[in-house]
Amino acid sequence: MSRLNNSSRSPLLCYVTDRRSLPATEPGEALENLLAKIGAASAAGVDWIQIREKDLSGREYTLLTREALRRATKWQASNSAATRILVNDRLDVALAERAGGVHLAENSLPLPEVKRLVAAKAPSQGFLIGVSCHSLEAARSAADGGASYLFFGPVFATPSKAAFGAPQGLERLGAVCRVVSIPVLAIGGITPENASDCLAAGASGIAAIRLFQDASDMSSLVQSLRKLTR
Repeated sequence: MSRLNNSSRSPLLCYVTDRRSLPATEPGEALENLLAKIGAASAAGVDWIQIREKDLSGREYTLLTREALRRATKWQASNSAATRILVNDRLDVALAERAGGVHLAENSLPLPEVKRLVAAKAPSQGFLIGVSCHSLEAARSAADGGASYLFFGPVFATPSKAAFGAPQGLERLGAVCRVVSIPVLAIGGITPENASDCLAAGASGIAAIRLFQDASDMSSLVQSLRKLTR
């Protein structure tokens, strides 16, 4: 069961993976470390995990998604809802492995085509289609086109991308949240200290790589974020 449409005022939490930023000394070690992080996030009750490993082959991506789904399901009995596994860009993998959804970037398949393919494959009820947006116009277009949710950002500065500037980023986030009726998750430079600012601006939740991946105690982090209200 997804928290997407529930009445909870606690924020949606999405861990976006990046195994290349994890320490590793042996071939395959980064992948094992990533799976350990996925297990820890699932055990802690993170709502969604987006598998975002763009350099993997189709076979590798499929195997990773399959194992991520297995580890998420393992903790379902311990949490009120199983962690949903989302697959970045690779709709074929998401559908083949019966993942919880697919997340589209600006250069992914067009949203109408994705919706057509999803309908044709008739996946399990509740398959999500998310879209990353960087402008109000793109956010409105994705929402009008039938996206399930949006990522908007970068709201704050990140090591790889410049942000709009914190005040301006929060203003843009707020503007997007006011004009679309689907959940908007803030992304880009999210920390425990600024997460509440994103929620105050109207975001339904937060998505992040380093916030979750660098956490020494995933459970404590998730518990502290759950205390924030929208």
